[in-house]
Amino acid sequence: MENKNKTEKNIILYVAKKPTDTMAKIRNELRKELGKNTKLAILYEKREESKTSPELLAKFDIQIPCNLESRKNIIKSLLPYENKILAITTRGERNIPVLQEIIPHVPYLRAPSVKSLEWSIDKVQMRRHFNAYDKKITPKYSVIHDAKKETIKKIESKIGYPMVLKPSGLAASLLVTKAYHREELEKNLKTAFRKLNKVYKEADGRGEPTMLVEQFMDGDMYSIDAYITSRGKIYFCPIVKVTTGKNVGFDDFFGFKRSLPTRLRSLSVKQAEDIASKGLKALRLRSTTAHIELMRTEDGWKLIEIGPRIGGYRDDMYRSVFNIPHTLNDILIRIPKKPILPKRINGYTNVYNFYAKKEGKIQSIKGLINLQQLKSMKSFKQNKKVGDKAIFAKHGGKPVLEVTLFNKNKVQLLADSRKLEKMIQIKI
Repeated sequence: MENKNKTEKNIILYVAKKPTDTMAKIRNELRKELGKNTKLAILYEKREESKTSPELLAKFDIQIPCNLESRKNIIKSLLPYENKILAITTRGERNIPVLQEIIPHVPYLRAPSVKSLEWSIDKVQMRRHFNAYDKKITPKYSVIHDAKKETIKKIESKIGYPMVLKPSGLAASLLVTKAYHREELEKNLKTAFRKLNKVYKEADGRGEPTMLVEQFMDGDMYSIDAYITSRGKIYFCPIVKVTTGKNVGFDDFFGFKRSLPTRLRSLSVKQAEDIASKGLKALRLRSTTAHIELMRTEDGWKLIEIGPRIGGYRDDMYRSVFNIPHTLNDILIRIPKKPILPKRINGYTNVYNFYAKKEGKIQSIKGLINLQQLKSMKSFKQNKKVGDKAIFAKHGGKPVLEVTLFNKNKVQLLADSRKLEKMIQIKI
């Protein structure tokens, strides 16, 4: 006999230090897919409440302010909803530590393990797991805690030039540099260690501030998002081409342009997916979306890193080009339900991050009016204005401009992309 008193599980719970509009946009789509009784809830840091607009909070059916550093407060906040939560997720790498705190308190939901999340957001632990699983999928690396001469000799012997320096617990290319010789290595390490603690604090770095030095991989960068079920089945989204700042003349590793779809042949894509699969299995990820960065080298595909989250700009890119509901799929995989992955190409997109060629006070930004007239213009966001200080990504800075182009006509997109790259000029 059916139990009429059985509680309906209809709450999708987001956890965050601070709610964002990206989280709130999913409500109507959820109800269409899962039923009209589906509710969107947000569990967020109570101390951020005054910085969050009431209009944004109103987009969530249930708002749960909480002291996320208090286990007692977490338990108390979740108690009224614990039998009604259908799935739990978050957005952005800075919120992964928050998700780690909540997962033990929702033990009957499908979610990634706390340990797998820990391994995925700490570049050192990530490399160790890649290396243990299959040494061929990742470059040689070394973990360092200082810039002493003995340390430099050790990494010269183990890694060799050129090499890449990156913090173990930071995302978005923060403090990532490259060294071709000893003088450059010494300079970059001293600069990194001088800024490490400050940038970790400002960017919500994970773990202890530590530097990872690894073998430089020469090749083309790509990224791909994937959904992993609770049983380990992997569904891959289309692969994205990434043009870095290095590719266009910057001494920096930020993503200058992200392009979808790519020209890669199906065999090459399959090879990339095989390497990505090994990385995901090495980290033991399950019931989550993952963002995988790879390098296509002369020796084949290599893993750069994996994040247990949706990749930046990917929701908009996948939806525009393939009509893939990426944010919805991130929830479906945790219920679990099969993700929705249409394959028909509806158009072409390029997403740009524009930085200044030099650091300093911005004197002018040319091209802002003209870019809005481009036929492929979809959206743009200006993070810096005249008078603000422009800072490189490797020093912790944000892009001056973020621009998204989309067009159903590939030739028109290429033409507008060419115009955009020439018209944006940031004078320091």
